[in-house]
Amino acid sequence: MSDQSQDSHQPFIDHLIELRDRLLRTLLVVVVLFACLVPFASDIYNFIANPLQERLVGDAGMIATEVTSTFLTPFKTTFIVSFFIAIPFVLYQAWAFIAPGLYKNEKRIAIPILVTSVVLFYAGIAFAYYVVFPILFDFFVGSAHADIKVMPDMRSYLDLVLKLFFAFGFAFEIPIATVLLIWSGAVDAKTLASKRPYVIVGCFLIGMLLTPPDVISQSLLAVPMWLLFEVGILFGRWITLRQVKEEAEKS
Repeated sequence: MSDQSQDSHQPFIDHLIELRDRLLRTLLVVVVLFACLVPFASDIYNFIANPLQERLVGDAGMIATEVTSTFLTPFKTTFIVSFFIAIPFVLYQAWAFIAPGLYKNEKRIAIPILVTSVVLFYAGIAFAYYVVFPILFDFFVGSAHADIKVMPDMRSYLDLVLKLFFAFGFAFEIPIATVLLIWSGAVDAKTLASKRPYVIVGCFLIGMLLTPPDVISQSLLAVPMWLLFEVGILFGRWITLRQVKEEAEKS
């Protein structure tokens, strides 16, 4: 019994060791990228801050309300950017860890989903930077009273930007989640489509929780989420038709 118990625990220990190794590889890649980008920390922060700095009036600019902000904030920005760049490697490590436990048909769909997830995550960040930020900061800076000089704190700005980056990056993964639900058989496309009113309300609730308290930024997140949900349903229907066709050919 003791030998059987030891044999049964061995695969679990092996999985833990493999998970540890993959986490260490991921951390190593992020650290290496960070070390390469550290000399450009100020330039990276200036690039991230550019959508707001371009809209500040006159001699107004970013300020630092804490002594360490001018040093630590660009470094924090650089580390987050390093993680964003490493996202393909991070997802590959996750895929390599779970791949041995997947069936052949599951592996066939997993690779396109993995690649699409990376593309959609980057698309969400790009959408936030090039579309949302200009509209959002035009509104905030333009709504300030004439006697008020807008001079945002650099650390607070970074916190807001990172929150929006993650919000839009993960929101753009909605088609993937929708397709997986339909492909796994947890729910069909027709049922999901019938829940559309609840999904729209949910998108606006999520937009309210993840964005600043204004209608513009909430709508800029909620509307793309809803449209991406519709895209997921379309691809889910296509996958369902393909599964039915393959089953018919086998029979």
